[in-house]
Amino acid sequence: MKHKKSCAIYAGSFDPVTYGHIDIIERSSLIFDELIIGVLNNSAKSPLFSLEERVKMIEDVVGHVENCHVESFSGLLVDFARQKQVDVIVRGLRAVTDFEYELQIAQSNRVVAGDIDTIFLTTNIEYSYLSSSMVKEYAQYGADISRFVPPNVAQKLMERYSGK
Repeated sequence: MKHKKSCAIYAGSFDPVTYGHIDIIERSSLIFDELIIGVLNNSAKSPLFSLEERVKMIEDVVGHVENCHVESFSGLLVDFARQKQVDVIVRGLRAVTDFEYELQIAQSNRVVAGDIDTIFLTTNIEYSYLSSSMVKEYAQYGADISRFVPPNVAQKLMERYSGK
């Protein structure tokens, strides 16, 4: 019996990508043969960075992860997963509150797409407090965000908030 190549999707808005996201990406890439990083184009939100900017930032910071690539999508994640013929979604958990929210989504995805599973990876404790929203707030006030995001992302945030 031939082993099926394993592939998963790790999706989010990544506005911006943080060290917490990178932690989940690197660890997921060790579990699956291929990892698709899906950058959501959510029409209900007004992101700080354009879809193209978010895709480029992630490509820049995960270039060292050979078995992953970045793609943008809109609509339902389960539809994107089916389009890509992927049957596993990876989600990161920081705290119990994340689990409650993510469990609801995973269960509703399972109702809509019973052939797609969700696995949860707990974020490294070092990044358990970290969120894109928090990073943007600190950046907006000129705080040092070097412990939250890679240098190229920090630079883009500072440029965005300084009006450059």
